[in-house]
Amino acid sequence: MAGISFRDATRRYAGTNAAAVSGLNLEIHDGEFMVLVGPSGCGKSTTLRMLAGLEEVDTGEIYIGDREVSQLPPAARDIAMVFQNYALYPHMTVGDNMGFALRMAKVPKSERDRKIQEAAKLLGLEEYLDRKPKQLSGGQRQRVAMGRAIVREPSVFCMDEPLSNLDAKMRVRTRTDIASLQRELGVTTVYVTHDQVEAMTMGDRVAVMNEGVLQQVDTPLALYDRPANLFVAGFIGSPQMNLLDGVIDDGAVRVGGYTLSGTPGSWPRNGRVTIGVRPEAWRIVPAEEDGISIEVNVVEELGADGFAYGTSSNEATPHHVIVRVANRYSVRKGDVLRLAVDLDKAHVFDTETGQRLST
Repeated sequence: MAGISFRDATRRYAGTNAAAVSGLNLEIHDGEFMVLVGPSGCGKSTTLRMLAGLEEVDTGEIYIGDREVSQLPPAARDIAMVFQNYALYPHMTVGDNMGFALRMAKVPKSERDRKIQEAAKLLGLEEYLDRKPKQLSGGQRQRVAMGRAIVREPSVFCMDEPLSNLDAKMRVRTRTDIASLQRELGVTTVYVTHDQVEAMTMGDRVAVMNEGVLQQVDTPLALYDRPANLFVAGFIGSPQMNLLDGVIDDGAVRVGGYTLSGTPGSWPRNGRVTIGVRPEAWRIVPAEEDGISIEVNVVEELGADGFAYGTSSNEATPHHVIVRVANRYSVRKGDVLRLAVDLDKAHVFDTETGQRLST
């Protein structure tokens, strides 16, 4: 097993103005499940491919354990890759697919069979070893791809959006299987996804990227509770955080005519800010109390609770507002709700720089 270290790693493609990955510094601990997440084109897959040796590192270094590997060929890095499209050989059985890399490495058949059986038992594939990939479901094929990686006993697993070809129900089940399997094996794992819910439920830590730059890396709850900037605030969380135009006026934080109650933080006395409020942080208050009024457009019922989606007008600037409501709360389309939030449950960001101001 081994940790991973990216040190000012940069990848720039010919003919482009901006680097696909720019000066990445990221430490991944031995045995950790690290998730790289961000929108399409943010550099997460390029980062994974640089680690695996499938992309060159133009400047900087990558270490696996104490070995600098950025100039080594993929086969010398002791990495196993799990791809989005499974990459199984259709003419081979499940067992042959799982053992193919071992056969190419001239591993004796007895040892090869032992490793295949052990991996098949771990993945619940014992009864499928003689089947062809076309006879399996998408989730089963992904487990075969996992098995092919496991039998190699690598130092690092690299997984590039391995669940994106599965339906929603199978994704939920398979991501739980992968996370449990990684904990059992204890292999350092770098997992790429664009789905922030997947990232939050699987990763020991999550690295958020945008436009080739690492924005923040932390535990899922820390990212949710203390996003470092507006991008992370808007990207992490489902439904997403409400982001409202506001001002700091003599130290008080205001959204339109509404002043958030609470102790002012150590921010500038005046200036434009963006106020972030998680849907569950709103309080529904009587109409006569100070707050923000929204007209409900849609109510999303989820059983245990629900979300009301409404529109507010803040000094002629419309805002779409999401508020979490208790199960069977009498909120209907067309209702007008009065919402309030305490300052200690809100997030304050500098509108110009996007950086977090609140502690």
